[in-house]
Amino acid sequence: MPKEKKNPAAREQFLYEAVSHLDHLYRVAYHLASQSEEAEDLVQETYARAISSYDQFNLGSNMKAWLTKILYNFFFDRYREQKRWVSEEEIGTEALEYSVWTGNPGPESHVLIKELSTKISEGLRKLPEDFRLPIVLVDMEDFSYAEAAEVLSCPVGTIRSRISRGRKLLHRYLHAYVNKGTK
Repeated sequence: MPKEKKNPAAREQFLYEAVSHLDHLYRVAYHLASQSEEAEDLVQETYARAISSYDQFNLGSNMKAWLTKILYNFFFDRYREQKRWVSEEEIGTEALEYSVWTGNPGPESHVLIKELSTKISEGLRKLPEDFRLPIVLVDMEDFSYAEAAEVLSCPVGTIRSRISRGRKLLHRYLHAYVNKGTK
Protein backbone atom coordinates (compact mmCIF):
# COMPACT_ATOMS: atom_id res chain seq x y z
CA MET A 1 0.00 0.00 0.00
CA PRO A 2 1.55 3.36 -0.99
CA LYS A 3 2.43 5.86 1.67
CA GLU A 4 0.03 8.78 2.07
CA LYS A 5 1.40 12.00 0.57
CA LYS A 6 1.41 15.18 2.66
CA ASN A 7 -0.43 18.22 1.34
CA PRO A 8 1.39 20.94 -0.67
CA ALA A 9 1.19 23.48 2.19
CA ALA A 10 2.93 21.00 4.51
CA ARG A 11 5.63 20.46 1.86
CA GLU A 12 6.19 24.23 1.60
CA GLN A 13 6.46 24.43 5.39
CA PHE A 14 8.95 21.55 5.31
CA LEU A 15 11.10 23.23 2.64
CA TYR A 16 11.02 26.59 4.44
CA GLU A 17 12.10 25.05 7.74
CA ALA A 18 14.77 22.90 6.07
CA VAL A 19 16.40 25.94 4.47
CA SER A 20 16.51 27.72 7.84
CA HIS A 21 19.08 25.12 9.00
CA LEU A 22 21.50 25.71 6.10
CA ASP A 23 24.16 27.56 8.13
CA HIS A 24 24.06 24.97 10.91
CA LEU A 25 24.49 22.09 8.45
CA TYR A 26 27.38 23.83 6.73
CA ARG A 27 29.21 24.33 10.05
CA VAL A 28 28.75 20.66 10.98
CA ALA A 29 29.76 19.55 7.48
CA TYR A 30 32.85 21.74 7.62
CA HIS A 31 33.95 20.10 10.87
CA LEU A 32 33.38 16.70 9.34
CA ALA A 33 34.98 17.27 5.94
CA SER A 34 37.44 20.07 6.83
CA GLN A 35 37.24 21.66 3.37
CA SER A 36 34.65 24.15 2.22
CA GLU A 37 34.05 22.44 -1.14
CA GLU A 38 33.44 19.08 0.49
CA ALA A 39 31.25 20.70 3.15
CA GLU A 40 29.14 22.30 0.42
CA ASP A 41 28.80 18.92 -1.32
CA LEU A 42 27.75 17.30 1.95
CA VAL A 43 25.09 19.94 2.56
CA GLN A 44 23.81 19.72 -1.00
CA GLU A 45 23.50 15.93 -0.80
CA THR A 46 21.88 16.22 2.63
CA TYR A 47 19.16 18.48 1.21
CA ALA A 48 18.68 16.24 -1.81
CA ARG A 49 18.23 13.23 0.47
CA ALA A 50 15.96 15.14 2.85
CA ILE A 51 13.70 16.30 0.05
CA SER A 52 13.51 12.81 -1.42
CA SER A 53 12.68 11.47 2.06
CA TYR A 54 10.19 14.24 2.82
CA ASP A 55 7.37 11.78 3.44
CA GLN A 56 9.41 10.12 6.21
CA PHE A 57 9.70 13.33 8.23
CA ASN A 58 7.08 13.94 10.91
CA LEU A 59 6.11 17.61 10.87
CA GLY A 60 6.55 19.11 14.31
CA SER A 61 9.53 16.92 15.21
CA ASN A 62 13.13 18.16 15.42
CA MET A 63 14.11 18.90 11.82
CA LYS A 64 17.56 20.22 12.80
CA ALA A 65 18.44 16.86 14.37
CA TRP A 66 16.85 14.96 11.46
CA LEU A 67 18.86 16.89 8.87
CA THR A 68 22.06 16.56 10.91
CA LYS A 69 21.51 12.82 11.15
CA ILE A 70 21.18 12.61 7.35
CA LEU A 71 24.37 14.66 6.96
CA TYR A 72 26.26 12.53 9.48
CA ASN A 73 25.12 9.24 7.93
CA PHE A 74 25.97 10.39 4.42
CA PHE A 75 29.41 11.55 5.48
CA PHE A 76 30.28 8.24 7.09
CA ASP A 77 28.66 6.11 4.42
CA ARG A 78 30.45 7.79 1.57
CA TYR A 79 33.42 9.82 2.71
CA ARG A 80 34.78 7.50 5.35
CA GLU A 81 34.69 4.56 2.97
CA GLN A 82 36.81 6.56 0.53
CA LYS A 83 39.25 7.47 3.33
CA ARG A 84 39.37 11.06 2.15
CA TRP A 85 41.31 12.77 4.91
CA VAL A 86 42.98 16.17 4.58
CA SER A 87 46.11 17.57 6.16
CA GLU A 88 45.95 20.17 8.91
CA GLU A 89 47.52 22.77 6.62
CA GLU A 90 44.53 22.57 4.25
CA ILE A 91 42.02 23.50 6.96
CA GLY A 92 41.12 27.13 7.63
CA THR A 93 39.88 28.63 10.89
CA GLU A 94 37.06 30.83 9.62
CA ALA A 95 34.40 28.28 10.61
CA LEU A 96 35.19 28.74 14.31
CA GLU A 97 35.43 32.52 14.38
CA TYR A 98 31.64 32.95 14.40
CA SER A 99 31.32 31.32 17.83
CA VAL A 100 34.21 32.99 19.65
CA TRP A 101 33.06 36.61 19.66
CA THR A 102 29.52 37.99 19.78
CA GLY A 103 30.32 41.63 20.63
CA ASN A 104 31.93 44.45 18.67
CA PRO A 105 35.67 44.06 19.28
CA GLY A 106 38.37 46.59 18.48
CA PRO A 107 41.33 45.89 16.16
CA GLU A 108 43.44 44.29 18.90
CA SER A 109 40.60 41.98 19.84
CA HIS A 110 40.24 40.83 16.23
CA VAL A 111 43.86 39.65 16.25
CA LEU A 112 43.43 37.87 19.59
CA ILE A 113 40.14 36.29 18.52
CA LYS A 114 41.68 35.02 15.28
CA GLU A 115 44.63 33.57 17.19
CA LEU A 116 42.33 31.90 19.72
CA SER A 117 40.11 30.58 16.92
CA THR A 118 43.18 29.10 15.24
CA LYS A 119 44.31 27.40 18.46
CA ILE A 120 40.83 26.01 19.16
CA SER A 121 40.54 24.78 15.59
CA GLU A 122 43.95 23.10 15.85
CA GLY A 123 42.93 21.53 19.15
CA LEU A 124 39.67 20.22 17.69
CA ARG A 125 41.54 18.69 14.73
CA LYS A 126 43.78 16.80 17.17
CA LEU A 127 40.80 15.23 18.93
CA PRO A 128 39.76 11.74 17.86
CA GLU A 129 36.57 11.88 15.80
CA ASP A 130 34.55 10.10 18.51
CA PHE A 131 35.23 13.03 20.85
CA ARG A 132 35.24 15.87 18.30
CA LEU A 133 31.77 15.29 16.84
CA PRO A 134 29.86 15.37 20.15
CA ILE A 135 31.73 18.55 21.14
CA VAL A 136 30.88 20.21 17.82
CA LEU A 137 27.20 19.25 18.12
CA VAL A 138 26.70 20.12 21.80
CA ASP A 139 29.17 22.94 22.47
CA MET A 140 29.17 24.67 19.09
CA GLU A 141 25.80 23.83 17.55
CA ASP A 142 23.70 23.95 20.74
CA PHE A 143 22.31 20.43 20.45
CA SER A 144 21.10 18.84 23.65
CA TYR A 145 22.82 15.67 24.79
CA ALA A 146 19.73 13.71 23.72
CA GLU A 147 19.73 15.29 20.26
CA ALA A 148 23.44 14.58 19.81
CA ALA A 149 22.86 10.98 20.93
CA GLU A 150 20.10 10.65 18.35
CA VAL A 151 22.28 12.08 15.57
CA LEU A 152 25.26 9.90 16.48
CA SER A 153 23.14 6.79 17.20
CA CYS A 154 24.48 6.15 20.67
CA PRO A 155 23.23 6.45 24.27
CA VAL A 156 23.13 9.81 26.04
CA GLY A 157 25.63 8.48 28.58
CA THR A 158 28.10 7.82 25.78
CA ILE A 159 27.68 11.41 24.55
CA ARG A 160 28.30 12.74 28.07
CA SER A 161 31.40 10.57 28.43
CA ARG A 162 32.81 11.51 25.03
CA ILE A 163 32.23 15.22 25.65
CA SER A 164 33.88 15.01 29.04
CA ARG A 165 36.89 13.13 27.70
CA GLY A 166 37.07 15.34 24.61
CA ARG A 167 36.99 18.52 26.69
CA LYS A 168 39.79 17.18 28.88
CA LEU A 169 41.89 16.42 25.81
CA LEU A 170 41.12 19.82 24.31
CA HIS A 171 42.06 21.47 27.62
CA ARG A 172 45.34 19.59 27.56
CA TYR A 173 46.04 20.71 23.99
CA LEU A 174 45.21 24.35 24.80
CA HIS A 175 46.84 24.46 28.25
CA ALA A 176 50.24 25.67 27.03
CA TYR A 177 48.67 28.41 24.91
CA VAL A 178 46.38 29.67 27.67
CA ASN A 179 49.09 29.68 30.32
CA LYS A 180 51.95 31.11 28.24
CA GLY A 181 51.24 34.68 29.37
CA THR A 182 50.95 33.81 33.07
CA LYS A 183 54.50 32.57 33.65
